[in-house]
Formats: sequence, C-alpha cells, structure tokens
Amino acid sequence: MTVKAMSYEACIAALNLEMTDRVPRTEYSADTQWELVAVVTGIDTSVEANRGRASHAFMEAWEYCLEWSTPGGHEITVRTDMGHGHYVADGSDLRPASPCPFSSVEQALSFDPAAVFPSELIDEIVEKCNRRWRPAQGDDPWVVTGGVYETLFSGLICIFGWDMLLTAAGTDERRFARVIDSYVEWIAPYFEGWARSEAPVIMSHDDICWTSGPVFAPDWYRKYIFPKYKRLWRPVLEAGKKLMFTADGAYHVFFDDIVAAGAHALVMEPMSDMALFARRYGRSHAFVGNADTRVLLLGTKRDIYNEVKRCMDIGRQYPGFIMAVGNHIPANTPVDNALYYNEAYLELCKR
Repeated sequence: MTVKAMSYEACIAALNLEMTDRVPRTEYSADTQWELVAVVTGIDTSVEANRGRASHAFMEAWEYCLEWSTPGGHEITVRTDMGHGHYVADGSDLRPASPCPFSSVEQALSFDPAAVFPSELIDEIVEKCNRRWRPAQGDDPWVVTGGVYETLFSGLICIFGWDMLLTAAGTDERRFARVIDSYVEWIAPYFEGWARSEAPVIMSHDDICWTSGPVFAPDWYRKYIFPKYKRLWRPVLEAGKKLMFTADGAYHVFFDDIVAAGAHALVMEPMSDMALFARRYGRSHAFVGNADTRVLLLGTKRDIYNEVKRCMDIGRQYPGFIMAVGNHIPANTPVDNALYYNEAYLELCKR
C-alpha cells in the first residue's frame, strides 16, 4: 500500500511501518523563526498578532507530519534552574541560573518527590491531558503528540541540577535509588493519564546522554533507568498507542535498551548513530532525524545537500523514517540556507 507522504496520515503510516511515496518530515522551532516564516508564507511576522497564523501556514507549507509536543500535566515544584542561553531571535529566553535548593548532599539524598510534589486523581489527570491536547491537535493536518518531557532522568536534572545530581548519585547509590523510585511513583500516573487520553501518539522525552555519550556508566542506566521506562510505558503500550522516545546527545549505546523497554519510534540528534539504528531496527521501528543543524548554520549549499542525502540514504528504504533537522533550526540560521535545505528535502524525499 502506498500512502501519500504528507500530514497526519503520513505520520501514522510511518509509525505503522507502512511505506509512503515520499519520506515524511517534521522540524523543530523553524515555525517560530519569523524571518524564515515570513519568506515562506508571505505573512508579515513583524506584527505579533500575525504570528500564530503564520506559524501554522509555515508548517502546512513545509508539510509537517508531526508536531513534537510534551504537554505533561505534572508540576515539579522543587527545581534547580540552570538558566537558559540566548536562542530565540529577540533573546527573550535568556535566563540566568538560580541557586540549587539543596544546600547539602544529605538533603538531596533525603528528598522524597512523591511526598513533596502535587498529586492528582487519575480522572483529573486524564481530563487535564485531554484539555491540553485537544486544542493543540484541533483540525491540524499533522499529528500532535501528547506526553511527558521530564520522564525520569530529565526530571532528576530538573530537580537537582547537574552538580548535585552527579554528586548525590555518586555519593550513595543505594539511597539515591530510593529518590529515583519515589520520582517514578509520582510521575507514573501521568503516563497512565496519557495512556487513557485521546492522544494517539505519546512522546516520552529524557535527556539521558551528553553530546559525548552517557553521563553515568551504561550499567547504571540499565539498573536504575530502563527498568523504570518499562513500568512507565506499560499503560501506553497496553492502550494501543504509539510510544515515541526522544533524547539529546549520543545515545546509540542504548538503542537496544530503549527498544526493549517498548518504544515504537526513536527521535535522535546527529550525535546518535542513525545508520546503526536503521540496520538493527529499521524494519521493526520508526525513527526520526537527524540532519546536523550546524551544517545549515555554517555550511555551503553542497554541504547542506550532502547532509540531507546522508539522512535519506540511511532512511529512505525504511517505512518508518521521518526526516528532521536535529536538534532545532535556530533563529541565527541563514534564511537562504534553511530554504535550500527544504529544496534538498523536496528533491531527495521521493522513494
């Protein structure tokens, strides 16, 4: 069966491993890079009131099949704000770091997320999930995912920050394991809520690796993280929904573990070895990625074309491949380069 590779149907086809006539695509952040959006849509994005309409028109013009989204519903009320760099064009996301709320390792090891964070009844969570997802999906001609951003490891980063997380986990592994168990107990109902929600595709995000690879020894993850994924994802899988997993960095050492935990699709940046995943799982799983955004930022047209070709040469033969630039197309990407990237995609996406 051949399905036209655009919009909602193309995404569902890819997740169901049905071959489309073109490789479908998604992008991240490009629809809010206002200079690019204005050129593509002809809408004046200097007028803020136009931006919602312009963003939607851009996603239609570039034929997104998927809108990456983790509406969550949970609230982590004890946080270490590590700050945020200047990313968006106007610099409004620049934010300085704030102090860690834990003044000692002992405080961190004694922390009990399930006892401290707000808890809700499952029916309340389901209603909240639907309330967040329904207007986001609306009548959009692409799949909008539901799901959770701070699945587990990212939740620990959010709570403790890198310094305290690494120090506490390294100081007393047994006691820190109880912190992990408590977090899982607290976050699990939100996966249950998304499993019972109306969203057909659920995104589980967890930044388990740095650019250079795992933060902890791989066996630590296999002892404390991946068994918890199986528990968290079980209700989603039992509900018959598609479970997508996203992580930053180079996480190819864990491809087997994430697949074994139950993910149907993996979203990856260029640091992860997409060719390796395709060889192992291209016939059984979907995957999204993984053009290098730095090539769009700094490369020539030939460089950009070759980067798109690299991804297509890996993914085109597999029905579950969805093209995307990883991690984002940021605001300082030259507009001409972004436009040429789209031209290269349109030329090379045909199967």
